[in-house]
Amino acid sequence: MDNLAPAPDRDTGAQRDVGAVIHAIRILQHLAGATGPLGVAAVARGTGISPSTCFNILRTLTRARFAAFRDSDKTYTLGLAVAELAAGLIGVSHAQLIRPELERLALNYDMLIVLWRVTEDGHIVLIDRAHSHTAVRVEMREGLRLPMLVGAVGRCVAAALDLPVDELRRRFAALRWQSPPSFEAYLADVEESRRTGWSLDNSQLYRGLITIAALVPDQHGQPRFGLSGITIAGQHPPEIFPRLGEELRDVAAFTSKALFPRREDIRNTE
Repeated sequence: MDNLAPAPDRDTGAQRDVGAVIHAIRILQHLAGATGPLGVAAVARGTGISPSTCFNILRTLTRARFAAFRDSDKTYTLGLAVAELAAGLIGVSHAQLIRPELERLALNYDMLIVLWRVTEDGHIVLIDRAHSHTAVRVEMREGLRLPMLVGAVGRCVAAALDLPVDELRRRFAALRWQSPPSFEAYLADVEESRRTGWSLDNSQLYRGLITIAALVPDQHGQPRFGLSGITIAGQHPPEIFPRLGEELRDVAAFTSKALFPRREDIRNTE
């Protein structure tokens, strides 16, 4: 029977936990049980882990999107990557899973961040939004329904669908804008959106409102959700819009991977 027993050094190694992993798990569990965002000091007190270790682990978790950092108050919440692990096990909606990212972007960029669902009948529907804390802000009601090719989200949808120019021109003619662009300008914006992964509408869909958007496609490349930041013209310096556009694009890409994993993504995790 002795020859069936593991060697002492192998047994000891098998039972030894990795401290950094245990700390990361404890931090994630603490964030999951918190009633609101937490700073590093609060996480350290709640977990019994040193502040410096908490800070380094939280930064690593944030880069991997298992935690989300809110720059406005230097606090952390659970991040979207948790959805990639849990989406198959829990019965929550896609909107609930994306919600932490909406709140983070709204606070970091001080504007309304909106989640749109792309419907099968050719529309986008506002299904969730997160507000900034400014005294004067944009408000849009849940359930708002728009043609899917209009505005900043619409340019992204058009880029994803890659319709023939004549068909896109036909559909464009039926769209309603408060300050409509020419078809040539719209087509150029669609091409730019295809290149950069995000788009901007400057007071064309709604006068006085600037919208920056990106698209969440499914595993087949079909548009499923839109993410947009909406602000009143003149409230932000122009250089913030490309920065938000790039972050919306990155969040949308990560959301797509988390909610609609492709076969190659699944194989890479095996």
